[in-house]
Amino acid sequence: MTAQVQETEVKSGAAGAKKFPGWDSRKYNYYEPKGRKATHYEDMTVDVQPDPERYLLQNWIISFADGTPTYYKGWTKLQSSDWHKFRAPDQEWERTHYQRQSTIEGMIKNVVDNARKSGAPSRFDQRWVKILQDHVGAYKHAEYGLGKATMHAQRYGYTQMVNNAILTNSSYKLRFAQDLTLYLSEIGMDLPVFDATAGKTHWLEDPVWQGAREATEAVMGAEDYLEQYFATNVVFEPLVAELFRSGFVMQLAAAQNDFATPAVVSAAEADYEQNLANTVELFHLLAQDAEHGEANRKVMEGWLEKHGALCVKAANQLQPVWSQPRVKAAQFTDAFAASSNRLRAICAEIGIEVPAAVAIAPAAAPAQPAADA
Repeated sequence: MTAQVQETEVKSGAAGAKKFPGWDSRKYNYYEPKGRKATHYEDMTVDVQPDPERYLLQNWIISFADGTPTYYKGWTKLQSSDWHKFRAPDQEWERTHYQRQSTIEGMIKNVVDNARKSGAPSRFDQRWVKILQDHVGAYKHAEYGLGKATMHAQRYGYTQMVNNAILTNSSYKLRFAQDLTLYLSEIGMDLPVFDATAGKTHWLEDPVWQGAREATEAVMGAEDYLEQYFATNVVFEPLVAELFRSGFVMQLAAAQNDFATPAVVSAAEADYEQNLANTVELFHLLAQDAEHGEANRKVMEGWLEKHGALCVKAANQLQPVWSQPRVKAAQFTDAFAASSNRLRAICAEIGIEVPAAVAIAPAAAPAQPAADA
């Protein structure tokens, strides 16, 4: 008869303390990949941030003075059965993020250098120059504000995958705000009259921009980090940011002899497509969560109603800008309709309802006389 000897399991966080299936593998295999095989992105992000519910045997090592742990699920009203399930579709982590940012900056530098070398700014329509000075110069402050909001939000994400998606979002916003600042300063050197500080004045004082300013500050002031992320990409971007970038600047620039500005602005459009894919993936998971989905959808729809009302107001206040170019190659009503449809499509992908007050047709407003150059 053979005696059975039962070994006592020793709990330890030391490397090599326990041998388990695949313990000697040279690849990470302690998590479940999203696809058939683990990706480099997953190796770099999954479980990088500790979690007592998974592998942190000694619980949180440090906490805040009030006892709140280093990372806390209560920092957002949304709940998840498994926060670690999220994987960003762009699979972006530190190295790939720096590579993409460098590529974008190189593209913008080539565009601006070639435009200035050929004397392109001197051929811009004079009314358009004033629009670049006043309104594109004002818009960069919205990008900077949203960049600051998402920079704050990323600290509170419960997993590294969530943090990475929000942090890269912030980095793209702050980079584009800088791109616009540098671009306007550079073309300003080739123009006889150009006030590089006018944009700030319009952002702070022009009635046209006060709705956008209020909506941006509402995102910055939100205390829930996922509300900030949601409000930025699901609400503000389609109703205000894309409306102005794509529905105005990129639609009208060529008709004003400006082929440089759309190339610079196109970088932000590509950034948003990437950020939006990450956003939809995260909020779709939360909206369809088997345990918390219904409650999560109600929270998101509340955020949509709150920030949507501000963004619709901001969009309507921007309407007079469409009347200012000498050649009016696009209409505000068409641009706003496209923005509303974009919002509906995003919400349909997430799985939430759009309040009627958010996706309404723009209110009719008298056209503002075009400013003299």
